[in-house]
Amino acid sequence: MNALNKDVTEFLDELNHPLRLEIEQLRELILNAETELAENIKWNGPNYSYRDTDRITMKIQPPKAIQLIFHRGAKKLEQPKDRMIETTSKLLVWKENDRAIVTFKTVADIQNNRAELTEIVKKWLSATC
Repeated sequence: MNALNKDVTEFLDELNHPLRLEIEQLRELILNAETELAENIKWNGPNYSYRDTDRITMKIQPPKAIQLIFHRGAKKLEQPKDRMIETTSKLLVWKENDRAIVTFKTVADIQNNRAELTEIVKKWLSATC
């Protein structure tokens, strides 16, 4: 597993977020999915870049649920004709063909969907590089 980023951990420590356990579960899951991922803070939450381009951002506010936003980076790019990945997953809510969101409210939600989410992360990184 990639090491958790110390700055991200310190940032989260200061927040005293009520869904901290869920955040930590997702941090570990994402970093375990791909060895080249780097973790940092972007838009007031954990962010994951692959080969220096942002790919997954964790939305942690408001503190009622945690969302993972799957994207192709900060700049608006021309929309692909089809969705970035093929999947039958019900976890993904597509906002555009190159942007999708997954929402979790509990550790149980994450644990029950661990394998599926790991597969989504891997497919997303493969498709967007």
